[in-house]
Amino acid sequence: MRDGGAMHAKDILIDGYNRIQEEVHAAVEGLDPDDLHARPSPDANSIAWLIWHLTRVQDDHIADAFELDQVWLTQDFQKTFGLDLPRHDTGYGHTAAKVAKVRVDSGDLLTRYYDAVHAQTLGALREVAAKDLERIVDERWDPPVTLGVRLVSVLSDDLQHAGQAAYLRGLLKSS
Repeated sequence: MRDGGAMHAKDILIDGYNRIQEEVHAAVEGLDPDDLHARPSPDANSIAWLIWHLTRVQDDHIADAFELDQVWLTQDFQKTFGLDLPRHDTGYGHTAAKVAKVRVDSGDLLTRYYDAVHAQTLGALREVAAKDLERIVDERWDPPVTLGVRLVSVLSDDLQHAGQAAYLRGLLKSS
């Protein structure tokens, strides 16, 4: 809260992105590799893939919108994960075979990567002024995408995938 109790748009965005972090941690906490990679059907996504993908999308889109380098590359997560995927792959459009390639030894790697992306995201958001939200960040769409729209889009997409991971965790733990 600022300015005598008024909340700024960036404060709402920061709150929303903090909720993603909470959901990411809750989705993977205490799961072993078998649970992280379990898929309810051959065409379904695993918890590991969902968390990796939502983190890659946030990393890619936030870095692009704020003209930053991706954490995936600058902090060597691309090498640490060691996935047999192109270095800029975010998981968009992955086939079942590519989903199966996203494997980790523990949820800790997923949360460490998410936490690093989250820290970069919050650093960028803390500097946002209201007028910045109107800045065009992607002209490939009609209408062109503003920073505000991009931030809400990533927030929405990430919360949906975190919810899918939580649902899958519930399925695994109930059987």
